[in-house]
Amino acid sequence: MNRAYLLPGVITGALFAAACGSSSTPAPASSSTPAAPAAASATPAPASSPAAASGAVVALATSKFGQMLVDGRGMSLYLFEADTSTKSTCFNQCAANWPPLLTTGAPTAMGGANQALLGTTPRGDGTTQVTYNGHPLYFFVSDTKPGDVTGEGVNAFGAGWDVVSPSGAKIEGGS
Repeated sequence: MNRAYLLPGVITGALFAAACGSSSTPAPASSSTPAAPAAASATPAPASSPAAASGAVVALATSKFGQMLVDGRGMSLYLFEADTSTKSTCFNQCAANWPPLLTTGAPTAMGGANQALLGTTPRGDGTTQVTYNGHPLYFFVSDTKPGDVTGEGVNAFGAGWDVVSPSGAKIEGGS
């Protein structure tokens, strides 16, 4: 048998397998409508967006405010002072500016974060938000790279926003 005839088929099969295996978006379990394409964004999507295939990661990083919570990519996490329980009060335009840290599985603490302080809370849209020491966690849309803390001390949507300490308390350091 001539191997020259097999090579294009092997290459095509390998490319097909690689393309099929590279998607991080799980197929809907029972949906008859095709999924809409993801919107382009200048800000990278949080690692724990609804398309994430596993639980969110919460870790610690050093900032100008000391040790604080970050996600698995090093993006700063915030609490909203208006949230007085594990239930989020940030929806619609608030959530567009302060995207919640979402998870599709159990969240995991790494890099010094305390696993016992991690939890989850359901959101009205059916997604699951990560909590830490009872506080729902959020990103700030203006933080575009690991280490950015541009949301610290901002007062928006009726209350303050603060980065979170390893104990789960707010860190007051903003203007």
